[in-house]
Amino acid sequence: MTSLLAISDLHIGYRENRRIVEELRPASASDWLLVAGDVSEKVADVEWALRLLAGRFAKVVWVPGNHELWTHPSDPVRLRGEERYRHLVKVCGDLGVVTPEDPYPVWDGPGGPVTVAPLFVLYDYTFRVPGVASAEEALALAYEKGVVCTDEMFLHPDPHPSRPAWCSARVAETERRLAARTPGMPTVLVNHYPLVRQPTLVMRHQEFAIWCGTEQTADWHVRFDAQAVVYGHLHIPRTTWHDGVRFEEVSLGYPREWQPRATPPGRPRQILP
Repeated sequence: MTSLLAISDLHIGYRENRRIVEELRPASASDWLLVAGDVSEKVADVEWALRLLAGRFAKVVWVPGNHELWTHPSDPVRLRGEERYRHLVKVCGDLGVVTPEDPYPVWDGPGGPVTVAPLFVLYDYTFRVPGVASAEEALALAYEKGVVCTDEMFLHPDPHPSRPAWCSARVAETERRLAARTPGMPTVLVNHYPLVRQPTLVMRHQEFAIWCGTEQTADWHVRFDAQAVVYGHLHIPRTTWHDGVRFEEVSLGYPREWQPRATPPGRPRQILP
C-alpha cells in the first residue's frame, strides 16, 4: 500500500546513522517521505542524503532543523543564517526535494487528500520553566545549570538581529501561507520543532525547552485543520494527541539513544493512511 512516511534527526555524521540511511527504502515506489530536519551539520552530507532518498521515494519533503542551520567549523560552506537556509533550499530545488519555500504539495494517496505543509519555524525562548518571566532569565538559568544548546555558538540569525526575531519573521510568513492554502482541505504540518509545548514536558532537562519551539504556534494544529503534525528535535520518538490531533515525533537520534531500544532503528513512521 502507498504510504506517507516520516523520519527526522538522521544525524548522518555518525557512521551507524549513515548506514541506516543507506539502507532506507520505500515499501512502495509511490511512497512519500517527510524529512523533519537535522540530517547533518554539513551541506554536502545533507545533499548526499536527500539525493539518495529522492532517488528512492516518489517525493521527498524536507524542513530544516537547527543542525542544518549551524555554521559549523567542520563545514567548508561558511554561509550564515538566512543565506545558509536559502542555499539549502537551492540544493533541494536542484534535487527535486520540496522545501518550506515551495508550493505545498497535496497527498492524494490513502488517507488523502491532504495538504502537506513543510514549515520552517524556529524558537524564541518562550518554552520556559514555571516562574521564569523572560528570555534573558531563561537563558541565564540554562547557563547556570550547564544545559546550553550548541545553537548559541553556531546558529547565526543574520541578517536578523536575533534568533527570536528570525523566528517571528518565519511565523508571520508561514501563517500567511497557511491561511492561503486550499480551503477545506486538511493538512499534515511538518516542522522540526513541536508546535506545542506539551511534548517537551517529558525532557529530563526542562531548561533546554527554550530551544524547542515557540508559543506563537500553539494553536496552529487547530487553526490550520491538521490531521497530523510531524516533528523531531526532541529525540523522543512517540505519538501524542493534543486537541484531538495526532502529533508524531519521528526522530532517529544519536546511536547512544537508539541502540538500547528494542525497536529496530531508522524505520520511517507511517503518517497516512
